[in-house]
Amino acid sequence: MRKIFNLLTILTVVVAITGCDGFLDRPTKTALTDENYWNNPDNIRLFVNGGYNYYFTGYNSGWSGTKATSVFGDKEISDDVTTSGVQSDILTVTPKDNWYRAEGIYWLARRGGAPWNFAWVRKWNTLIERIEARKDIYPVAVYNHWMGVARFFRAWEYSKLVQSFGDVPYYDAVVKDNDKDNQFKARDPRSYVMQKCMEDFDFAVANIKADDGVDYLNKYVAATIASRCMLFEGTWYIYHKNDQAMQTNTNIDGLAKTFLEKARDYAEVVMNSGKYKFDTDFNSLFASESKPGNEILLYRTYSSALSVRHCTASYSNLYEGPGNFGNLSTLKAWLCADGQPYTSSTVENADSFNMKDMIASRDSRFEATFWGETTYHNYATGIYATKFCFREGPLLWDVATNSSHPHFKSNTNTNGAPCVRYAETVLNWIEAKAELADKFGGAAVTQDDLDKSINAIRNRPLAPEAIEKGVQKTAPLMIAAIPDDPARTSAAEVATHAGVVNSPLIWEIRRERRMEFFFEHVRTRDIRRWGKLELMQGATNPDILKGAWMNLEEAKEQFYPVKLTAKDAGLLKVELADGTILAYECTVNENNEIVSDNAAQMRGFVLPRNIGDRGPIGGEKQYLEPICTDVLADYKDNGYDGVMIQNPGWEGL
Repeated sequence: MRKIFNLLTILTVVVAITGCDGFLDRPTKTALTDENYWNNPDNIRLFVNGGYNYYFTGYNSGWSGTKATSVFGDKEISDDVTTSGVQSDILTVTPKDNWYRAEGIYWLARRGGAPWNFAWVRKWNTLIERIEARKDIYPVAVYNHWMGVARFFRAWEYSKLVQSFGDVPYYDAVVKDNDKDNQFKARDPRSYVMQKCMEDFDFAVANIKADDGVDYLNKYVAATIASRCMLFEGTWYIYHKNDQAMQTNTNIDGLAKTFLEKARDYAEVVMNSGKYKFDTDFNSLFASESKPGNEILLYRTYSSALSVRHCTASYSNLYEGPGNFGNLSTLKAWLCADGQPYTSSTVENADSFNMKDMIASRDSRFEATFWGETTYHNYATGIYATKFCFREGPLLWDVATNSSHPHFKSNTNTNGAPCVRYAETVLNWIEAKAELADKFGGAAVTQDDLDKSINAIRNRPLAPEAIEKGVQKTAPLMIAAIPDDPARTSAAEVATHAGVVNSPLIWEIRRERRMEFFFEHVRTRDIRRWGKLELMQGATNPDILKGAWMNLEEAKEQFYPVKLTAKDAGLLKVELADGTILAYECTVNENNEIVSDNAAQMRGFVLPRNIGDRGPIGGEKQYLEPICTDVLADYKDNGYDGVMIQNPGWEGL
């Protein structure tokens, strides 16, 4: 059953074995060969299915977290998330192998790209060649659909390679085993590669079926992913225009405009279909066992009966210790219910960072994303994301036995994953329109544009549980009254590669993406394309090294008891309003009970245990990945020394 994405290996077509006997040399009439396999479109579907787990990962499966959401383990590096200890560095030394094994298998997933490996490109080129060779035996609609599917995946794979490395060798055909000149060809400019991708996306969006079955790739999924890739490229050309790595490219301004127009147009294909709308509360999108409502374009279903489960919800159940937590920078970014940043909002308790207050005062997605208390067990920052768990999940933990309902622990979770969402479609669209208006004289963004995108998202239904907590829908964004957040021109923003965002509207569009896609690997891609990786530097953005507001005395009244022991003495720290650091002090009495000496004074922003800043981030070097030393050596060993050029700043490292 494909819609649960059972693991399918990439199909290897078995070619008939030949021998010296004349009888054995006769072609088989029943066995599948490379000659007859492709004659049946159902076999093409099987071949394509082998890519679903890779491209539409969802929550992955079992204990695997690669490319899944950023809850299980340390799966994302951005300014939204913080761990205990010294923060993980972004790459500083050229890796040896193209899979980045020494750096951990999650590295490129964190960054939103692909490893230097062209196996998937070869897969899709193989499919394109096989389909083209049988063009005369397929009905036109069948040929166009499957060719569109193949070209879509080739374009998406190349887009990911470009996002990682910039210039890459472009192959539009299967490279022969003895064709060394192509195997060791030079890198093509990213502008050339992405124009080829644009051609593939054009064909795909025009020809893939609007409906090919439940949760199979269709026209609208393809259009949304195409808009994602074109938006990345168009904005990269704006905010990295003067990077050394862009010197291999020409017509940068013209292509930026073209790619942004494509991002807008692809998104409009989806929006004009009338098939999708925001009719589901936010938590239900991530915590349902079947596809809810009409917002999700492609969904990954899990099933205990078919032994396809995952572990993501277990790391949103409040008690399991995830690798990543939110931070104070994240909290400050969330809008209040009146649509204003906390610095100018008139909502009650707008300036409070007590999690209870924030649940009631902030955008409704806040309540659906975070637990409504500062947490002290398995804590780093006290900001615990429950976004990917059923609402009842955290309420089923048995404190006496320190265990949860089987559905919400271990790798037994079966809530489905929204792999492609309509929210991305409309946010890609409004950002592309805003950038075209701001940089290229395009049509100004109108109130109607905002109502179709940001305001439509804000008008999602509220869950009854949220309403009971006082949560309200966020006020619409009005084109005549765009907030001008002081954070837009803060020292942290000034210190970034791209500098200050000049447009308050673009700033608010970016904020909307940050609230909408927390823990979904979108933020990492976004701050890379916007030239904002430096926001991950605690030295200039100290809020990433702090957590929620804590009042330890109040915490004792929580439904979940504070689990602090003598081992926590001096480890639990807060930063007071005046910058003073205060550590939790406790002793154990004769009854082996914890006696706190200063719990009443523990009121401030949580500091993660042994918190330390990551290494320096700056310049353009770390915006692209290096070409690994194995690849460079392979070129040299095969007589192509100097053909493969390393990315700027990585030479000799």
